[in-house]
Amino acid sequence: MNDGAGRSGSSDPQQEPLPPITTAIPLRMRDRFDPRPGVRRVRNSALPIIQIVVAATAAYAFAFFVVGHQTPLLAGTVTVASLGLVRDARPRRVLETVVGMIVGILIAEVLLLVAGRGWWQVGLALAVTLVVARFLSPQASFAIAAAIQSLIVLIIPASTSVPFSRLLDGVVGGVAALLATALIPRSPRGEARRDVATLFRAFDGAVMSLAIALRQGDRARAERGLQKARALDPLVRAWRETLDSSVAIARISPWLWASRAELARAERVLAAMDLATRNLRVVARRTAYLVDDGVPRPVAADLVLSLGRGASLVEQSLADISLEPVAQEALAGIAHHLDPNEVVPGAGFGDQNLIAALRPFVVDLLIGAGMPADRARAAIPRL
Repeated sequence: MNDGAGRSGSSDPQQEPLPPITTAIPLRMRDRFDPRPGVRRVRNSALPIIQIVVAATAAYAFAFFVVGHQTPLLAGTVTVASLGLVRDARPRRVLETVVGMIVGILIAEVLLLVAGRGWWQVGLALAVTLVVARFLSPQASFAIAAAIQSLIVLIIPASTSVPFSRLLDGVVGGVAALLATALIPRSPRGEARRDVATLFRAFDGAVMSLAIALRQGDRARAERGLQKARALDPLVRAWRETLDSSVAIARISPWLWASRAELARAERVLAAMDLATRNLRVVARRTAYLVDDGVPRPVAADLVLSLGRGASLVEQSLADISLEPVAQEALAGIAHHLDPNEVVPGAGFGDQNLIAALRPFVVDLLIGAGMPADRARAAIPRL
């Protein structure tokens, strides 16, 4: 995990240079054709590639040597298409894709027996497959997978005259894909760590921009912080997708049972950070409105910056659970002082509103740090 606390603690908001407004355009050939992104993609997809290769090869070998089919094409295609290289590797998604493809194969096989092979039969099979698939599932990928397998059955002649032989190949491929999902699970930790680091780094950047805006009375910087806060939502969704996939795989994979407690803790932190990012947007909107007068507000800036450091401790506690009490203590120390009348006595309504917006924000972070919700709410003073 990134040392977010150290990053925030060592930065002086008054000294931080403004990020560039423009983006550099690569002009050199080496910059335009940089192989490093491709290498990263291959490295990040190494386990899915191994999973697909092993499962498809096993499905083909089983259909060829055990079932006795000379060209078990669909055993391989069903396996590859159902596993894929997508982020969402949940067993349910794999099963839905398998069912969609088997539906397409079944419809095509029935039409072959009833109407034979030809151009109009291809159109009829596609129409029937797409209608049935759309009726069975709201997922567009389900219908497309079914249609592709239906086309393969109608266009490519079977190597045997036995009816529904390719349906058996599809079932073999589907079973192989599901077994691979459980026995060669895609590691949930690597991608989850990247998602966590990306979210908290962006969260820290938004907090820093708002702290600078408050310290300098800078409306442009506040607007930048608001933009950064609004950009956090896709990062939360990306982490949720990865985590949901990891939890689902851990339920069926014996190799990941030991990580279920860690995943449950990550789910709690994700839920808290989802709410915290929403409350950060509220803080950002109030900051942008408030600093329009150009007046510096160093006290509010220090509070926002302190909460950012607390969020960094929450991030670190995901990797090291022993840091949860540290994060709780740090955040509770801030929460005890979030009384607008105490922090900004005699200030206007806008200043008090900003401090009030920090109260649910710190509650979310306390829950993310492992504090029970009732204790987290009790940590802030009554108004």
